[in-house]
Amino acid sequence: MRIGITAFLTDRDMAPADLARAVEERGFHSLYLPEHTHLPVRADTPPALVEGVHLDDYRRSLDPFVALSMAAAVTERITLGTGVALVAQHDPIVLAKLLATLDHLSGGRVVFGLGFGWNRAEAADHGVPFGERRAIAREHVLCMQALWSEERPEYHGRYVSLEPCWSWPKPVQQPRVTTLVGGGAHQGVFDAVGEYADGWMPIGGSGLAGALPRLHQALEARGRDPGSVRVVPFGTVPADGKLDRYRELGVHEVVLRVPSGPAGDMLRMLDAHAGYVERFGIR
Repeated sequence: MRIGITAFLTDRDMAPADLARAVEERGFHSLYLPEHTHLPVRADTPPALVEGVHLDDYRRSLDPFVALSMAAAVTERITLGTGVALVAQHDPIVLAKLLATLDHLSGGRVVFGLGFGWNRAEAADHGVPFGERRAIAREHVLCMQALWSEERPEYHGRYVSLEPCWSWPKPVQQPRVTTLVGGGAHQGVFDAVGEYADGWMPIGGSGLAGALPRLHQALEARGRDPGSVRVVPFGTVPADGKLDRYRELGVHEVVLRVPSGPAGDMLRMLDAHAGYVERFGIR
């Protein structure tokens, strides 16, 4: 089982290049960074705060793609992922180019972790009707996958219409950048994994054992082998018993949360988490 790290980096915290070096030096498999373009000032949309995440993390978070490009430049081995990118809020042609370029320049080390979003006001500011965000995200991803894999890609749907075009670079990974769908144990998430993704990122991982049969059923309904799909509990607060259970369930990777903050604080937490690499991980 691989052990990764996620942190909600802001302009006041440890720099992404420094964090990436430290993650790689300690034998972790991956570094994931989240995305929120902004936090609307509205009382009806409080941020979904969880252990180790603070209000300012939403207000001041770095752009994950720029931050990951800096991480790619100073590392050689670790996987570099979004956890999660809010794909409905992006132009799919631009996002496909961005991820393809990052994958090309990093030697195929990118994981595209995507989510549908919980903040209605944030989605509205991007012109995304909240009730349609899953359908919009689906078309954006399918369009992106055509751009990544086809010589003369095109895509036609309700929300996206792309005439035949040229688009390079293609990502090193084919036919797509490794794609994980983040979210809870909901049928819509499982259907998305089955249709267009390589795995599921359950946030935290609570209730995983009961959810896996439903995920497998959704995959089999689309003729896919459940054994070929990754399960990556994300933003996990670690404990020996929890990680033991994940390993028994066949989990591929666990991404541990490190609270953002000054470099010294973050490095101390990384050192503490490095013990889990020794006990449960693959270096």
